[in-house]
Amino acid sequence: MPPRSDEPRRDAEGSRRGSSRGGGQRGRPPRAAAERDAEAGLGGISDARAYTPRGRSIREGGAPSGTGRAEQRRTPRSNRSQDPFRPALQVLDGGRVTAGRAAGRPGGAARRDGGAARATVTRTVTDRTPRDEPPLTAPRRRVASREPHRGDRTPPRRPSRKRPRPPRLADPGRRLRLGTALTLALFVAVGVRLVVLQTVDTPAYADGGLADRITTVPLPAPRGAIFDRSGEAALAHSVEARYVYADPTRVVDIAATARALSPLLGIPASELAGKMKPRKRINGVDSQFEYLARGVDIDRAKEIMALKLPGIATHRDERREVPGGDLAANLIGFTSPDMVGLEGLEARFDDVLHGEDGQRVFEAGLGDLAAPIPGGYSRTTKAKPGSSVVLTIDRDLQFMVQRILSEQMQQVQGSTGAAVVLDARTGEVLAQASHPTYNAAKPFPSEPTDREDAATSFIVDPGSVHKPITFGAALQEGVITPDTSFPVANAIRKGDTWFRDTHQANGRRMNVAGMMAYSSNVGTIQIADKLGAERLLDYQRRFGLGKATEVGMPGEASGRLLPVEEWSGSSHGSVPIGHSVDATPLQMAAAYAAIANDGTYIQPHLLKETIAPNGKRTPAPAPETRQVLSPDNAAALRTIMEAVTTVEDATGLAAAVPGYRVAGKTGTGWRLVDGKKQPGEVASFIGMAPAEDPRYVIAVFVHSPSGGGGQISAPAFQDMMTFTLRHHRVPPSTEPAPTFTVFP
Repeated sequence: MPPRSDEPRRDAEGSRRGSSRGGGQRGRPPRAAAERDAEAGLGGISDARAYTPRGRSIREGGAPSGTGRAEQRRTPRSNRSQDPFRPALQVLDGGRVTAGRAAGRPGGAARRDGGAARATVTRTVTDRTPRDEPPLTAPRRRVASREPHRGDRTPPRRPSRKRPRPPRLADPGRRLRLGTALTLALFVAVGVRLVVLQTVDTPAYADGGLADRITTVPLPAPRGAIFDRSGEAALAHSVEARYVYADPTRVVDIAATARALSPLLGIPASELAGKMKPRKRINGVDSQFEYLARGVDIDRAKEIMALKLPGIATHRDERREVPGGDLAANLIGFTSPDMVGLEGLEARFDDVLHGEDGQRVFEAGLGDLAAPIPGGYSRTTKAKPGSSVVLTIDRDLQFMVQRILSEQMQQVQGSTGAAVVLDARTGEVLAQASHPTYNAAKPFPSEPTDREDAATSFIVDPGSVHKPITFGAALQEGVITPDTSFPVANAIRKGDTWFRDTHQANGRRMNVAGMMAYSSNVGTIQIADKLGAERLLDYQRRFGLGKATEVGMPGEASGRLLPVEEWSGSSHGSVPIGHSVDATPLQMAAAYAAIANDGTYIQPHLLKETIAPNGKRTPAPAPETRQVLSPDNAAALRTIMEAVTTVEDATGLAAAVPGYRVAGKTGTGWRLVDGKKQPGEVASFIGMAPAEDPRYVIAVFVHSPSGGGGQISAPAFQDMMTFTLRHHRVPPSTEPAPTFTVFP
């Protein structure tokens, strides 16, 4: 609270208020002032304004009198309504309770209200006097002789106010300690982070720049070989070679480099220049590896490296070699430059032959320092060689069968031929030839049709070679016996189609051997009528028709059998003689093998075993087998079929093998492509020898758009069977073939 000025306050008229000096107010007599105050009444607003800082009015201080100072007394009750500020001033001043008149106060008097002595609360105000006047004596509290009221209690004395302490100066030691602590904390945080970076996060940051320094070199896995049945003669195998590649970012002169490599690689310079042009990968990184050539001879690769061409290098590779060239090429197939099987058995057994490629990953420098960094990152994953496969193919037999077929096919132009040799007792495919063929070592210049395996993809309408199936079903069902004979007309009508015989019987009685020898359509249809369509269809399925043999060739055709519900009137005549039936040469050969194997069908197969890289041999899964004919009926059917190669004027005399009994059947059909009949005809012969105990079955199919296949198939069979029997040293037949009476 700001201190009040020592100057007395002025009223509204500008006069000073308070105690007067020298017995009165300046410019006014003392009595006149007292009278004016009495008239105005005590406790008015003017009195409140006249309060001094100690809570006393000038009137309470009294006017000067003859003995000293005039003293006025005022009771709280009488002034309460007139002086609203007195209670507050009492509190501020620490008011005192007095009884009656204030005693000991100079010139003071206690006021009484109604003649009764009452305790009053008075405040003493020290008059402000000039410094040259003596100080006034402090009034003394007097208490009247009455009981004090509750409101008259003396308020507690205010404690003396302490002098404020001076502000404390800042402590520099505290500042130094705080700064030191913060600095140490900062260094600790940095140190901890450095430890984390050097220990915990080291692999992550080290690997971050590793990709820019890493060089990856593939390590091709040696591809497994394909062996013939002996396991020694390789039909296809891999040899070590080199691949030549370019780093486009390091090639200095593209044109000059291409001209230098062209004569060594046998690739046009323009093609090489295109491969060496700078380019970017999908991820936007410059390409640093482009193949220029694969399977390059090691000596030729050394010549290339001797040129020291910038950006040109070589590395280990392999090349697929087929020693026989076109030997079993349609069967084996070929691979891509990356050693991936594309066709034939290379594609069918690619997962077995391929193995697992390895790679070498290492840190290398850039530019002139493009070499492995000593002590840098290096990791090598060894390649796992592929397994080899051993086929059932006899290399020598394959060669002769393929050569005989090719020579015979030269007689007719633009023809397609297939030949299959089966082991009747095991179902193994000993030879499988196709014409035309190609060089498997250089497959790409050839036509796609030349690379097809005719034995499994050649869909034919077999014709008369299907008749033994009809005869075998009739024997097994008891419809006929080996001695059955009946009159055979020259033609028979089924539906709207007439079926005729080329060797007419003119209605004479003919036995079943004669019907087989002369390939009687009429006699076969009559037997099928007694057998029934349902049972004939069932035996077709038992003999393996209408379903792929799953020999192992990719893309093998399954053929098709005509369901009975789809038969028309003419189907009862066409199906028994081998028309309206779709089959492959391999399927027909397997059906004949069942007849040769005492009626037991064995699924034909090409895979004999696999050889792991460690030399372990794993035999191929056992083939599917089922009994189709009884051994007696199978033997009776073989005897009937011998008439084809022994009866005078029979259709298969050209297939007879001197010294051996041969059972078989000729056929004439047509070729189907996408279900459509192709121009020309398909001539075929399927036979077995020795007939008394067959060891081998050979099927020959020739499609000739211009005809003449009938003069090829039987002679080709004879040559193939003769070599097969002699090659495997099969002794000649000890007993001659039976004599047949065609017209009993």
